[in-house]
Amino acid sequence: MLAKAKVRFVRISPTKVRQVLELIKGKDALEAEAILLNLNKRAKEPLIKLLHSCIANAKQKGFKEEQLYVSKVICDKGPMWKRYKAAAFGRATPILRRTSHIYIELDLKS
Repeated sequence: MLAKAKVRFVRISPTKVRQVLELIKGKDALEAEAILLNLNKRAKEPLIKLLHSCIANAKQKGFKEEQLYVSKVICDKGPMWKRYKAAAFGRATPILRRTSHIYIELDLKS
C-alpha cells in the first residue's frame, strides 16, 4: 500500500458501484482511468475523482503514475436515507436511498 484515498456518503447504491470496481481491480492506474473515462455508468464520476486523488497522493510521496496499479478496492454500505411514498388505501411505503463508502489503494508494480 503506497497511496490510499476514500470517499464517504456517495449517493449511489453499493451494488452499482461494485459492478464498476470489478472492472478496475488489479489494473494499472492509467489503464483504470481509461476504463472509467469510457464507461457509461453513473458510478464512474466519483470513482474518477477518487482515483485522481489517490494518484495525487502517490505523486506527493514521490512515485510516478506509470509505476502504480490498483491493488485494493472496497465499497461498503453507508447510511440509508429513509423516505416514504404514498400508496393505495391511505398507506405509505418506505423508500430506502442507499449510500456508499468507497476505498482505493494503489501499490507498485512488481
